[in-house]
Amino acid sequence: MSYTGPQSEPPQPRRSRRGPLVVTLAALLAGGLIGWGVYEVVGDGGPADDGAPATPAARTSPSAAASARADGKAAAPLAGKVVVIDPGHNTGNFRHPAEINRQVDVGNGRKECDTTGTSTNDGYPEARFTLDVAHRLRALLERQGATVRLTHDEKGPDWGPCVDERARIGNEAHADAAISIHADGAPAGDRGFHVILPGTVHAGAADTRPITGPSRELGERVAADFRRVTGEPPSNYIGHGTALDTRTDLGGLNLSTVPKVFVECGNMRDAQDAALLTSGSWRQKAAQGLSEGIVSFLRES
Repeated sequence: MSYTGPQSEPPQPRRSRRGPLVVTLAALLAGGLIGWGVYEVVGDGGPADDGAPATPAARTSPSAAASARADGKAAAPLAGKVVVIDPGHNTGNFRHPAEINRQVDVGNGRKECDTTGTSTNDGYPEARFTLDVAHRLRALLERQGATVRLTHDEKGPDWGPCVDERARIGNEAHADAAISIHADGAPAGDRGFHVILPGTVHAGAADTRPITGPSRELGERVAADFRRVTGEPPSNYIGHGTALDTRTDLGGLNLSTVPKVFVECGNMRDAQDAALLTSGSWRQKAAQGLSEGIVSFLRES
């Protein structure tokens, strides 16, 4: 987020009166389908597969299993919950410098409408990364029954929206949780992830006092599950090893009236992190980690 970067049907078995044969064929068919589902999750097409989130494997987490109904059908643990996902930046921002450089009110000051974001040294843009992870995360949360809205998608304007509008979308949706997805652009050698929490701001249109507590709870849960699922270490350059950072200069947080955090999933300018961020299978893990943190927060809230 810190720096400007370049754009960049299997055959049906024949019926038989012999029971054991039917059982054997059914077991083989089930095994093949399970293997295909796992392949869909861990398959890695690299940056080229950005727009197509991997199909999550059919598995039931312990928390979901515990909430299954007596009739055997899985319950929807997030039914009635609303989550807003904010994919950082936009791949077309670089074509609209006048629009994204326009100053907007963030409560305690004014900042650019948006920025272009960063990229890997090979030119894989942060905006493509964030949108891909957002698609994967949306699919996972919708499977849990949540209503999910993105602040922007591939349809519509190819720039923005501005940071104040991103906050407004979450507010107007009355989101139970909102998360803004990013990747950092720090110097090589700086690596790891961190979650940005809203600090206390009470100025102009901003008043974060009602959301700082729940946002911290959301951030702590997201950080713990993201680390566990992805294996990505906490940032070695921000947060003093806690993977948490509090800021009061981000309009997307300042203007939010719902629990919200930003997550910097890694450093695009570091070779080790870049190798992960450009991997489709790792991006699926990133989405899974974020999803589990959000689910944990919403089930307790």
